[in-house]
Amino acid sequence: QLQLVESGGGLVQPGESLRISCAASGFTLGYNVIAWFRQAPGKERQGVSCISLSTGSTYYADSVKGRFTISRDNAKNMVYLQINSLKPEDTAVYYCAARAGPLSAYECYAVGAYGYWGQGTQVTVSS
Repeated sequence: QLQLVESGGGLVQPGESLRISCAASGFTLGYNVIAWFRQAPGKERQGVSCISLSTGSTYYADSVKGRFTISRDNAKNMVYLQINSLKPEDTAVYYCAARAGPLSAYECYAVGAYGYWGQGTQVTVSS
């Protein structure tokens, strides 16, 4: 069983940066793709980025390109999301999710493609 735990969220001001983390534990073999999703109040969960743990290849949603950077540290079973130039519309609960298989542009953002999810970390951007 794979467990995912997010951390690093908080209250930040517009324009600031934040790095949130996803720690994987348990049976981590076979889970090759980690993604970050976010869900704002009253909105659907939205995929923002994903990474292949084996190759390091990444995808980003158009809405976050240039501001978000996903990275991984396989030795620590950690995946990070660096968020720069935060905007109020970035306010959401951020979730990491894991699935097996190769990285694909379509499945990167598909909620149903992921079998394991963390509990989420709240990011609030407000002055």
